[in-house]
Amino acid sequence: MSKTNQLENINRSRKSYIIYKSSKGFDLYTDFSKKIVLNNRNIFRFLNQKIPTKKFKETDLFIGFFGYELLNSLIGVKVPQQRDIKFPKGIFYKPEKKISLNNKLIYNPKIKINFKKKFKINIDSQHYKKIFDKFKKKIKSGETYQIKICTKYKMKSKIDPLDLFCRLSHTNLAPEAFMIKDENYSIISCSPENLITKIGPMVTTKPIAGTVKKSKKMTKNKALKYFRNNLKETKEHNMILDMERSDMSRICKVGSVRLVKEKVVEEYKDLFHYVSLIKGELKKKVKNIDIIRAMMPGGSVIGCPKISTLNLLNKQEKENRNIYTGSFGYIKFNGDLKFNIIIRSILSFKNISEISVASGVVVDSNSRHEFNENYIKAKALIDLFK
Repeated sequence: MSKTNQLENINRSRKSYIIYKSSKGFDLYTDFSKKIVLNNRNIFRFLNQKIPTKKFKETDLFIGFFGYELLNSLIGVKVPQQRDIKFPKGIFYKPEKKISLNNKLIYNPKIKINFKKKFKINIDSQHYKKIFDKFKKKIKSGETYQIKICTKYKMKSKIDPLDLFCRLSHTNLAPEAFMIKDENYSIISCSPENLITKIGPMVTTKPIAGTVKKSKKMTKNKALKYFRNNLKETKEHNMILDMERSDMSRICKVGSVRLVKEKVVEEYKDLFHYVSLIKGELKKKVKNIDIIRAMMPGGSVIGCPKISTLNLLNKQEKENRNIYTGSFGYIKFNGDLKFNIIIRSILSFKNISEISVASGVVVDSNSRHEFNENYIKAKALIDLFK
């Protein structure tokens, strides 16, 4: 049976499955023997469980996601009561089957879905400016140095998640792309950002801070010059770099945290990103729960300093972020782990498709520019529904 037929057969079988970008293509995980729905009560037990590692197989892992609200709880940050669609705060699966796929995912849906409605944004430009001005005052008073304003695009729709994900992988292949299809929800994502990768005692993180729209005039080389000459983008990137290094220093040996790549440009379908890579060596006796609590939620999509900025965001936002700015990835039974930051994602739940995006506000920011940047980030996902 070809890999294409396998993919289509698994999708038609109504089995739950996960597809995750790998270095050579994609890995598909299915035949789940466990499904663990996380909450504030069982999260510590899940992360502290002892797992036998005598016979290590490639399916000896838990794969899934932590939602934003759950990660706040994990580090002791309270989220006030907000509008809540009752989506699980985190879910992890134990797969018994793994299939390796190449980068060219092929899927021919039997029924093409026509999307007649349009996405509605939860914050218009005027409302955005009010929040923006409020946070500008917080920055000037020293309560935060940078903060990310989240906007949501929603549309009532039934979707074929595999169709959307395959098309997304063709047009906007991202290094942290993933898809989950379960019986009552789906997530598709073209996330570009790795938050933490642990292999043995070594850990890395790849912060992204800086976005510019692609055009005929804006090439990759010109994007690099733009970032280097743009004071706002440089300040934003430097702040995130310092925060991520500080987070890693809490769990790494003294003097081991260093910049491997500093301020390079990565290219995507509609935009360019300003990216760095940080590496460190873990202290002895550091556990995975220590790593997760130190690094999550990812600072580059929150702002800094992290805790005070989270408190400001949570007081301002009126509805749960759910998966957005949470983390998806896996924890292997041998102790290795890999997690991204969930951005550029579509959550489909109760026949509502939800896309969340955010842009960073610093003292030099412009309200209209940041509002438009949010749309640029959402555009590759919104285009799937055309």
